[in-house]
Amino acid sequence: MIDLLAQLTAFRAEFSPLLEPLAKLLGAIAVAVMLHAAIFAFLQRGMLQEDTFLTRFLHRARRPLRLALALLAIALVTRSLTFPDRLAAILGHGVLIAIIVLVGWSVLVVMDLLTERSLRHHRLDTADNLMARKFLTQVRILRQAVTIVTVLLTVAAVLMTFEGVRRYGVSLFASAGAAGLVVGLAARPVLSNLIAGIQIALTQPIRIDDVVVVEGEWGWIEEIFATFVVVRIWDWRRLVVPLSYFIEQPFQNWTRQSATIMGSVFWYVDYTMPVEEMRVEVERIIRASPRWDGKVANLQVVETDKEAMQLRALMSSHDSPTNWDLRCEVREKIIGWIQTTHPASLPRLRAEMVAGDGASLSGHPSEAGPRPVGSA
Repeated sequence: MIDLLAQLTAFRAEFSPLLEPLAKLLGAIAVAVMLHAAIFAFLQRGMLQEDTFLTRFLHRARRPLRLALALLAIALVTRSLTFPDRLAAILGHGVLIAIIVLVGWSVLVVMDLLTERSLRHHRLDTADNLMARKFLTQVRILRQAVTIVTVLLTVAAVLMTFEGVRRYGVSLFASAGAAGLVVGLAARPVLSNLIAGIQIALTQPIRIDDVVVVEGEWGWIEEIFATFVVVRIWDWRRLVVPLSYFIEQPFQNWTRQSATIMGSVFWYVDYTMPVEEMRVEVERIIRASPRWDGKVANLQVVETDKEAMQLRALMSSHDSPTNWDLRCEVREKIIGWIQTTHPASLPRLRAEMVAGDGASLSGHPSEAGPRPVGSA
């Protein structure tokens, strides 16, 4: 019991000189936090209700400013306080780390604000949004790349404040052969996708809201992240593809230069179908549709065989979803037109029956015996 009391007394004697400086330090930090809250509560009633660049900046910088005020309070108070050398070193190290984090955090906040401001002038909800999609893709990918680099540099700067990490870093550079090879192989997927992201931002084989066919799936480029791309498929599924795929593998981009696209509809009809009459009807239906963009509308016989003719109609629209609807509309209306006006011209099989003496029942000579004859 006596030993415990002696230890407590020694502990109190050792740390009692630190209680007053620590209390003042914590009090200064608390005052800084309360001052920050009071300032923003005052601004919230007036200026922060408006949608201006300064308002958006204050909203984004609220937490970094709290940290900055706390660091300022620590810097002002520690000038008048006396700490033991070890505690002063720990406190100085912590302040240095906080300053590094604050600088990296501020860079991210400023970058987000500038990105948001620049994107306000480019809208995707317009008919001709090609330039907006180009700009949006570049800005988003480059912002993600800058974010990753900023975070990595901030973490590296924080780690380099530790003496053990600095010694390890120097030894690592001294033996950079094997260690660099191991690190390079381990980081290859991340680095390849990061480099692919920069390539995509500069060359733009894909852009936000592009219509693509990837792995046999048709959809839109919904999001481009630092290492992967999200493709929104037509049935609302999401296909997640690595960024490097769009650099290394072939894929279809239906809106590379323009969203305008042509579509085709095929019919198989009998040889008795009057093609010119059907061409007039197809063009009439296409030209009457609000989904047509006024560029391409025609009908052609593209194939024939022993059973039927294959007819193809071409039609254009200002984007692929509209063209899909236009193709379905034309296909359905022409089927109804054929059923109403030329039902005998639907695809069918014919057979010719002959008598035993080789005479055709239809009056044409034929070989002996009945045989089916397939025709168009």
